[in-house]
Amino acid sequence: MKKEIEMIEELLEKAKNNNRGATGKLLSRIEYPTKQAGIILKKLMEKSGKAHVIGVTGVPGSGKSTLISQLITQYRRMEKKIAVIAVDPTSPLSSGSLMADRLRMQAHSTDPFVFIRSLASKGYKGGLSLAALAMIEALDGLGYDKIIVETVGVGQADVDIMNVAHTIVVVTMPGVGDDIQALKAGVMEIGDIYVVNKSDKQEAEQTMEFINFALETGSIGSTSGWKTRLLKTIAIQGIGIEELVKALEDHFKYLRETANFQKKIDERRLMLAKTFTLRAMEERIEQIIEKERNNILKIFLEAEDPYEEINKLFLKQLY
Repeated sequence: MKKEIEMIEELLEKAKNNNRGATGKLLSRIEYPTKQAGIILKKLMEKSGKAHVIGVTGVPGSGKSTLISQLITQYRRMEKKIAVIAVDPTSPLSSGSLMADRLRMQAHSTDPFVFIRSLASKGYKGGLSLAALAMIEALDGLGYDKIIVETVGVGQADVDIMNVAHTIVVVTMPGVGDDIQALKAGVMEIGDIYVVNKSDKQEAEQTMEFINFALETGSIGSTSGWKTRLLKTIAIQGIGIEELVKALEDHFKYLRETANFQKKIDERRLMLAKTFTLRAMEERIEQIIEKERNNILKIFLEAEDPYEEINKLFLKQLY
C-alpha cells in the first residue's frame, strides 16, 4: 500500500507540472470506483473548486467540437490552462464511443497547457458517466482554469450537464428548428448562452429570431437571474469567438459575485455521490439476479404478488 501511495504521489506531482502522460494515467485510474481511485480523488479534491466548468451541448452536427477548438485557441491567448472532456455516444453493441472529438482538436495536441480526453457516455441517460464527473473534479484539482465538457446533445434526457457545469452553452445552427416547441425541448431549455453556429447560412436570421422570441417569452434560458445571451458564430472561420469568450467571462464574473459558483460545485459533488451509489447498487443487483435467477423466475410463476416478493428478496440480499 505504501508503494502504491508513493506511485500516486509521483504521478500527481508530474501531472501538476503539465505532464500529460501522468495526467492521462491518473484519469485512467479514476474511471472506475476502486480504492486507488478514491485515494487519488481525495488528494485532488482538496485543491479543487476553482475551475470554471463550461458545458457545451446542443444540436448534433452544429459544430460543437470546432467551436470548442476555437475557444481553446482564444483562451490560450489569455494564458489559461484548458482541459476538455468530450463525451461521445456509446455504441449499444461494443460499449465503445466514436472518439471523433479528439481528431477535430488536433491543432492543440502539442500544447502542454491543453489536455483533451474523449470519454464514452457508458449509456448513462443524462449523458454524464461516473468517470466524467470524477474527471472534472480531478482536472479542477490539477489547476486547470477552464474545463470544457462537450456532451452528446441528444434528446430531453441530456440535461445532467446543468447540474455539473457553471456555464451552459447551447449550440444550434440554421435550418434545424423553426418551431418554438422544438426549441423548447430538452437541452434547448437550459442555456446561459445560446450560439447559432454556421451563421453564414441563409436561414441564420430566422433561427436567431425564433430563439430570441423564445428567450423573451421565458420559454427557454437561464432562471438564475443572469440575462441569457444569444450570439452568432462561424466557428470554422473563427468568427464570433471573441464575443463568445466575453460572454463566458461575463457569466463567470456574475457567478463569482453571487453564491451560484459554489452552489454549482456542491451540486456537482452531490451528483458524483449519487452516480457512484447508483452504479454500486446496479452492480450488486446484477450479482443478485445471477445468484437468484431460478428463485426470481419461480416467484413470477407462483407468488400472489410477484413484485412484493421480489422486492423482499432483493432487500434481504442487499442488507
